[in-house]
Amino acid sequence: MTTPPPGLRERKKQATREALRDAALRLAVERGPDQVRVDDIAEAAGVSPRTYNNYFASREQAIVSAVTADRETRIAAAVAARPTGVRLADAVTEAVVEQYTNPGEREQQALLLFTTQTTLRDAFLDAAADIEPPLTAVIAERVGDTGAHTARVLAASVAAAVRVALEGWLVPAGNAEATASSSPGGLVVPSGSLPDQLRATLAPLAPAFDAADKRRDRSAGERFEKAAPPAKT
Repeated sequence: MTTPPPGLRERKKQATREALRDAALRLAVERGPDQVRVDDIAEAAGVSPRTYNNYFASREQAIVSAVTADRETRIAAAVAARPTGVRLADAVTEAVVEQYTNPGEREQQALLLFTTQTTLRDAFLDAAADIEPPLTAVIAERVGDTGAHTARVLAASVAAAVRVALEGWLVPAGNAEATASSSPGGLVVPSGSLPDQLRATLAPLAPAFDAADKRRDRSAGERFEKAAPPAKT
């Protein structure tokens, strides 16, 4: 299925979104997150604060979006690109690990910012939910789930597993046990191996993915049997 190219209006909206998130990250790196206001980001991007509010709900969301934007579509694309013979659980796990553990210079700059404020950490954790919609579509196509119920549950579970892994990796300093909530300020400390934590949190989902794979294979076999010509006697 081919996705039609975006129209002029959609391209303009995307350009505005990119300008805002680029400005947010640049100003946060230059001044520190606490010294950046929404008005500063809007001015740097050449738009009004009102326009800014149409795209982002907070300063932290814009800063985080600079490095998480399009990650969810890249994960979905990586899963779709895997051969159908590859186990679905493996395809999803490798796609997630690849997209979360190969940071470029931009991601490294942002990660340094995330370690200075738990509010940025929390916004980064919230962004994991964006994985669900595009991954739902890819899984539905892979397993033939026309109702998308199975696909949506699996995709939502992946998003939750990624969030749990990130919570365990970006831990508020001095409180290694508190990974679900934290105070607005304070430092954040990366703890352990992120690839290992992602694999560990995604592992419990493997049986559900395997079951979806088996249902797909059964359905394909049944369709083949119905389409095959009757055997000669």
